[in-house]
Amino acid sequence: MKIGELAQRSGLAASRIRFYEKSGLLHGVERRDNGYREYGDQAVWMLEIISSAQAAGFTLDEIKSLLPDAQASWQHGALLESLQRKVQEIERLQERLASNKAQLLVAMESLQHRPADLACEDRPEWVLEQLRAQRG
Repeated sequence: MKIGELAQRSGLAASRIRFYEKSGLLHGVERRDNGYREYGDQAVWMLEIISSAQAAGFTLDEIKSLLPDAQASWQHGALLESLQRKVQEIERLQERLASNKAQLLVAMESLQHRPADLACEDRPEWVLEQLRAQRG
């Protein structure tokens, strides 16, 4: 199939497909005598894997190291380890985000319910004290 059809079937722009090819992520692309690229059916699912991996937070270099090249096969052990590492990264990020959210909520609460008689110049320090107390 030509790049236009692949773009339509994959939902990706032709420029993105060419970028993946140039980056070494998409293999098995043939060039016709007229210079047009010719892609096999496996290109559709390979692009879906690449897009899904990017959406999950993998960098292009990480994806490239896990995808089989034109002559190789999938490296199941390395793939599983990489997925496990990515899950751990996501869990650490979730913990950081939850902590950040808790701090923001304390800051909001402190701003909304500050003592009415607190002088304006003393308010930032009071809010910071509330945040320090929340951290424990």
